[in-house]
Amino acid sequence: MKPYRILVINPGSTSTKLAIYEDEKKVWGKSTQHPAEELAKYQNPVEQRAFREKAIRDFLAADGIAIDFDAIIARGGLLRPTPGGVYLVDAKLDYDLRHAKLEHACNLGGLLACDLAKDCGCPAFIADPEVVDEMIPEAKVTGVPEIRRMSIFHALNTKAIGRRYAAERGLKYEDLNLLMVHLGGGISVSAHRKGLAIDTNNALNGDGPFTPERAGSVPSDQLVEMCFSGKFTKLEIKKKICGKGGCAAHLGTTDMIEIENRAMAGEEPFKFIFEAMAYNVAKDMGAMAVALEGKMDAIIITGGIAHCKPFIELLRKWAGFLGPFTVMAGEDEMGYLAMNALAVLRGQRSIVEYLPGVTIEQLQAELN
Repeated sequence: MKPYRILVINPGSTSTKLAIYEDEKKVWGKSTQHPAEELAKYQNPVEQRAFREKAIRDFLAADGIAIDFDAIIARGGLLRPTPGGVYLVDAKLDYDLRHAKLEHACNLGGLLACDLAKDCGCPAFIADPEVVDEMIPEAKVTGVPEIRRMSIFHALNTKAIGRRYAAERGLKYEDLNLLMVHLGGGISVSAHRKGLAIDTNNALNGDGPFTPERAGSVPSDQLVEMCFSGKFTKLEIKKKICGKGGCAAHLGTTDMIEIENRAMAGEEPFKFIFEAMAYNVAKDMGAMAVALEGKMDAIIITGGIAHCKPFIELLRKWAGFLGPFTVMAGEDEMGYLAMNALAVLRGQRSIVEYLPGVTIEQLQAELN
C-alpha cells in the first residue's frame, strides 16, 4: 500500500522548518533562517505570508520536490481558546489566523499550509495549537474580575509526549493523570487529567516561572509602578515580560548551555540565577499538583532544557517529594505534527470543528 505523504510546516520568528513524512518515516527536511533585512520590511508576521510561501516553494523546487501531498499540516497559531485536537484550516480558522489579537509567526502556519494545499487538492491541518484551552473554570479566576488567566502553553509537545509515554506502556493518554513540565525558551507546567490539560500557566507572557527569556509571574504592584514611572514605553515593558526578561535580563544571555557551564563552574550570578529558575519551576510543579489532587500517574519533564542533568537534579531536590520523574528530553514538533495528520488520514482520529455554531459572517461583524 502506498504510504501517505505529508508536508509539515513550522514557521518561527526568524526561520521556517519544513519536513516530508511518508507514513511515520521522515524522508526530507530543511530549515532556513530568513534574512533580518527581509523580515524588517513587514510590520507583523501575517504580512510575511507571500514572502514565506515563495521561500517554501523555492526550497521544494530546489530539491526537485513537487507539491503533491496527501495532507499538509502546520504549527497552530494564537487563535481563540479551543480544545486540543486536529483542525482543518477552513474559512473560520483562516480568518482568525489573519486577524489574531496576539502576533507571532506561528499564526502563519495554517495560512501557508492552506496556500500550498490548493496546488494538490489535499487538506490543510493544524494540531494542538498553543492556545488549547481545556482549563477548569476555577483555574481562570483572578482577584481582578476584568482579568482572567489564559491557557497558552506547549500543547503540541506535552500532549504528544503524554501519548507517547502512555503508548510505550500499553496505556492510553486519556486514562492518565500527568504533571507535564516543558522546559525551553518558554516554560509551561500543566496538569493533564484524563486527556485534558485542566490547568497551566500562561507560558508566553503571563505567569509561571521565569525562563531564559520570559519574566513569568512578577509582583503586580511593582510592575504597575514600573509601567507608570515614565522610564519605559509600553513596548519596552512588554519586552521585559517576554523576550528580554528572565535569564536575558539577569545574565545578558538566553544560552542555557553557557548558563549551565558557568553555573557549574561556580560563577556568579550564573549559579544563583540557574538555581533560582529551577526553584521557580519546582514551586509551580507543587502548585499544579493541586489541580490533580496530588494523584499523578507520572511526572514528565520534557523540552530542550530537560537535557540539562544539573537542572533536573535541582527539580528533584525541591519537588522530588511529589513522586518520581520521567525525563523525556527534547521535542519533535515536526514529527508530532506529522503523526497527527497521519492519524486523521488513517481514520484513527477525528477532525475537531473550530468554533462550532459560529459563522464567518459573525466573525467579520465582530471585527468590524
